[in-house]
Amino acid sequence: MEAAPVTTLKVGIADPEEMKARTLRIARGEEKPTPGDPTAWFVSTESFAKVLSAPNREMLRVIALEKPDSLDALAALTGRRKSNLSRTLKAMIGYGLIRMERDGRKLAPKLIHDRVVMELPLTSPRRQPSRRKESDHE
Repeated sequence: MEAAPVTTLKVGIADPEEMKARTLRIARGEEKPTPGDPTAWFVSTESFAKVLSAPNREMLRVIALEKPDSLDALAALTGRRKSNLSRTLKAMIGYGLIRMERDGRKLAPKLIHDRVVMELPLTSPRRQPSRRKESDHE
């Protein structure tokens, strides 16, 4: 059996205001996306960590190796409830990690990428949040 080619999903971290501003710059022609740009965006490293938690990475591994033909099969393989799987899979579809393929009456999850790379600049300036949090010492 031939190994499937390695495909990488490149993700970035940006708050919603930054993502909206970038989208508008691209729409106005002021900025051109490059092939190396992230194709999926998370609002925080915490949201990235939640979507790609250890249990969710294990579920992706099961999808890739066991190739379940339905949500019921995936639930049986992972021990997770269908309602939990459904919510998690919808989030992963939104980020481009998986897709659902219909086979008759069944929907089967399929892994799109087998690797994720995060772009997280540490030195670029970030805008200040629009809402200021109160501190304990004011």
